[in-house]
Amino acid sequence: MAQEKKFEKEYDLICVGGGIMSATLALMLKLIDKDLKILIVERLDQVALESSAAWNNAGTGHSALCELNYTPQREDDSIDVSKAKEVFKQFENSKQFWSYLVEQGLLKDPEVFIHAVPHHSWVKGKEDVDFLKKRFEEMTQHPEFKEMQFSEDPSILNSWFPLIKNKSKKDPVAATRMELGTEVNFGELTRSFFKILEEKFDTPVYTECEVEDVDPSEDVEWLTEIKDLKTHQKYYCNASHVFIGAGGGALSLLQKVEIDDKEGYGGFPVSGQWLICKNEEMIKKHHAKVYSKAGPDAPPMSTPHLDTRYIEGKQELLFGPFAGFSTKFLKEGSYLDLFKSIEINNIPSLWGAFWHNLPLTKYLIQQVEMNHEDRMEKLRVFVPDAKNEDWELKIAGQRVQIIKKDEKEGGVLEFGTEVVHSKDGSITALLGASPGASTAVHIMTELITYAFPEKTATKAWQDQMHEMIPFWDKNIDEHPLEFKKMQEKCSEILRIGAFSSVKLQK
Repeated sequence: MAQEKKFEKEYDLICVGGGIMSATLALMLKLIDKDLKILIVERLDQVALESSAAWNNAGTGHSALCELNYTPQREDDSIDVSKAKEVFKQFENSKQFWSYLVEQGLLKDPEVFIHAVPHHSWVKGKEDVDFLKKRFEEMTQHPEFKEMQFSEDPSILNSWFPLIKNKSKKDPVAATRMELGTEVNFGELTRSFFKILEEKFDTPVYTECEVEDVDPSEDVEWLTEIKDLKTHQKYYCNASHVFIGAGGGALSLLQKVEIDDKEGYGGFPVSGQWLICKNEEMIKKHHAKVYSKAGPDAPPMSTPHLDTRYIEGKQELLFGPFAGFSTKFLKEGSYLDLFKSIEINNIPSLWGAFWHNLPLTKYLIQQVEMNHEDRMEKLRVFVPDAKNEDWELKIAGQRVQIIKKDEKEGGVLEFGTEVVHSKDGSITALLGASPGASTAVHIMTELITYAFPEKTATKAWQDQMHEMIPFWDKNIDEHPLEFKKMQEKCSEILRIGAFSSVKLQK
């Protein structure tokens, strides 16, 4: 990505951060209007080294096929699947966009970044088994999840994921399975997007450069101060739009921007860790993503899972995540990040979030105090015969969870993603972490609608959007057969396998 830096005076859009979000936004806009002048700025020496890097995220194509936190149980014991349906559609939008790029010859080999890996939810104990069965019965009433299978038969579960055993024969176990599940290497996908932008659309990606400030400009909208970290030279560029997609670094830059909507936001950094399998025989036996339930005081992002991954052309097996704590907002950030983010306007939010999340603080302390044997015991809930010497710890990415002001509680901790923007949409910032990369296409589609209203109102834009993402504005429930055909087409184009013909295990 390194190239001679030739900064222009004016841009239609400057993207801060070289991750999947900036890559998706820039590529979508170039496909809609190739004449837009766009610049991408990344502070590290390569793109996709922070949250988008393969080792730094779960790699799951998050579509609510196995993530139990997307299907909460109501007080009357019924299952709410509304969030699951929403997340499912968002990931399908991503698959449609990627399929379009393959059809256009822009993405050459989808197997570089996406693989078919069945998604499972696995639970133990009567209460959780009853919950999973209710979840299955409710979800299969909807066209998105018709192919879901359910079983309590140990022999069937063993065929789905041979490494996972139930140590206690007295406890009932159950699992669901979706053949449609995917494993995604978002680092490879991000690099592919930036390659397309540079080679096909003459859109520069300047690495080792940092956006230090964004101020209102008389000439266009925003005057952007960019520092070359190698030469220490500073450049000043005008931009009619700025997108701050710098992962954990987004909050720090947003706080410098003069817009009212930023007030009250804070961040809580959490680092991630994985146990990585070194035993090749074990890795070959497991071809699945298996999610279970998080502990009672654990955040949704801590849901334990045993996952097949494909990283740097090699099949891997990971278990986790385990939480750590650092005051950094980025893996390659500063230990002062958290302290620098504290301002007068967000102190009530920070205090409120802390006071109302004391169990989370306790959970993080327990996680930080864990040693290798403690982590292995968590793994042995899944794989009882796991040996210490077959697994090693790897530090994953750094996440900054959103803290926002709340009238009742002072501040609340959010675990999703949120776009903060000026009233006219000319400056936008993406905060938060999950489900993140999987829903990049959906998030950027929505961002474009309020950042570029003059374009979204045109028939040309509408037609291009329908060509790139046919179901972006359609309700799946209202078009089930049309959606199923589109889904099968995407599976064929992306080479992620046909749908399972196995009958549901009632």
